[in-house]
Amino acid sequence: MGKQIRRIIRSAFLPLTAFSILLAACNGSGGSDQNSDSVTAASKSDNTLLGAGSTFVYPLFSKMFSEYHQSTGIRVNYQSIGSGGGILQITNKTVDFGGTDAPLNEEQSKKIAVEMLHIPIASGASVVSYNLPGFQDTLKLTPDLIADIFLGKIKNWNDPGIAAVNPGAKIPALPIIVAHRSDGSGTTFIWTDYLSKVSDAWKAKVGRGTAVNWPVGLGGKGNEGVSGLVKQTPGGIGYMELAYAVQNKMPVASVKNKSGHFIYPDLSSITDAGNVQLPADAKVSITNTDAPGGYPISSFTWVIIYKEQKYNNHDSARAGKLLKLLWWTIHSGQTYCKQLNYAPLSLSALQVGEAILKTATYDGKPILQ
Repeated sequence: MGKQIRRIIRSAFLPLTAFSILLAACNGSGGSDQNSDSVTAASKSDNTLLGAGSTFVYPLFSKMFSEYHQSTGIRVNYQSIGSGGGILQITNKTVDFGGTDAPLNEEQSKKIAVEMLHIPIASGASVVSYNLPGFQDTLKLTPDLIADIFLGKIKNWNDPGIAAVNPGAKIPALPIIVAHRSDGSGTTFIWTDYLSKVSDAWKAKVGRGTAVNWPVGLGGKGNEGVSGLVKQTPGGIGYMELAYAVQNKMPVASVKNKSGHFIYPDLSSITDAGNVQLPADAKVSITNTDAPGGYPISSFTWVIIYKEQKYNNHDSARAGKLLKLLWWTIHSGQTYCKQLNYAPLSLSALQVGEAILKTATYDGKPILQ
């Protein structure tokens, strides 16, 4: 097994590197500069707004910000470095906004020490992708099976439990090789939040978080890293944002939800999962949704900003540019959600987002009138 894993890592390295370069090259002004030093080095006096964080939302942000630049002349440099990195950058005041798929926890909020705003942007899903040569059907998985695979309890694809929920399916008898995130990640938070809700064993041994101590598996950086590992690894399985699986033409599993239905992750089932009433601060988990038709590993994704923009060393003009960008994102920017496999904001979520943005201030005065 050790030799097999080393071969996997060697074969995956070059494609993953090339894929990362391709992402950076293709997205121009709307994309992410993968070099995190550029965030801290970039000037805050120019016509570029700075963001960093979630890879989960990166495909959507890349498109949105490219379109925004074309219509307004305002550039947005968004770095896809994971939610943990985005939270760190906004904490250190090196970016204008952070992208995260996990609301700030108590420890993070205490470190920032001033009020932050969470603005919902869209809904997406973490999907289970796999590499089973010759298998043409859609794999079905239950919450227990997913938890046991990622706990290392189920080690082979011909396990009786997998066969029982996929009757008649010709699944190759390969060792299971788990791929997971190696960096702090909102995608990981969604994944572990879900597993902590459906598996007592997972909750006790691993728990939820943007980064956890993985019982088994290989680590890949970003959604692109995990998708690359799975694609290069016969017998591989991993979790990633739906858009990455779609873009790479990778198969994804149907997952049994709380209502007992096997749900395939698509725009309709993701929208159904998010069909809930948001609290006033927009911080809510929709994993393991009660919705009968909802895909159970779905989540909102948020932008986080300082409520008092002067605290982030902004001048009033820059603060105004940031708020106009975010207002556009939750209104006109929603046009680009469906084509990239994100669920647009519901009317109730939009109204909550509007109300939150209107509370942002500069020197105590509302920025949006």
